Amino acid sequence: MTGALPLKALRIAVTTALLIALWAGLVRALEIPAFLLPGPGRVAAAFAGQWEFLLHHAGITAYETLLGFLCGVAGGVLLALVMALSPGMRRLLLPSILVTQALPVFAIAPILVLWLGFGIASKIVMAMLVIFFSVTSTFYDGLRRTDPGLLDLAGLYRATRFQELLHFRIPAALPALTSGIRIAAVFAPIGAIIGEWVGAKGGLAFIMLQSNARMQTDVMFAALILLAAMVLGLRTLTDSLTRRLVPWQRED
Repeated sequence: MTGALPLKALRIAVTTALLIALWAGLVRALEIPAFLLPGPGRVAAAFAGQWEFLLHHAGITAYETLLGFLCGVAGGVLLALVMALSPGMRRLLLPSILVTQALPVFAIAPILVLWLGFGIASKIVMAMLVIFFSVTSTFYDGLRRTDPGLLDLAGLYRATRFQELLHFRIPAALPALTSGIRIAAVFAPIGAIIGEWVGAKGGLAFIMLQSNARMQTDVMFAALILLAAMVLGLRTLTDSLTRRLVPWQRED
């Protein structure tokens, strides 16, 4: 395991270097104007010149993303447990959950900004709406598809419905839950960005909009790279934590 980490870091470094070289070569070979596609050097210079400004707004987006991610995961887990415990609540909640996913997120975002304002609340709720369905659906499927042998064992011990859920269904559904959490880690920043795009006082999407209006494409790309790094960082952190949550599920 320890030997795999340096190898993984080396692969990431090599892949990043190849992508940067390809990017620079494409810009130079096709003579693409900087306002359309700035080279890596220009983007690095923009980041070096405005790193405090960029990191400040990246921190705002990261804060919104993390809170939305945590609230979305907690809400998804709670909804899945409620639906697993009560078939009546499942019939009541499931249509509402499906409606929230059927509506385009860009249609919901302006309403949230109107109701909750331009602060972080609308961005947190937006991130929650984007991710909680994946957590709810995967965890609920895991709870519903428990091995019948485990349920027979619960019946043998005369476990109550709550005891069956706590000691048999939830442990068996943890691998499905971790899959939903990993998916949520990728989409949570997208929810925060969409919320900022509609209306915000700060954040990476705020920088992108301002830079686009001023034709500062290099700053836009610097903000975009920070967003990509944030998504990768959250996914890596989530992978590490979910492996500890389900230690018996090993990956290649």
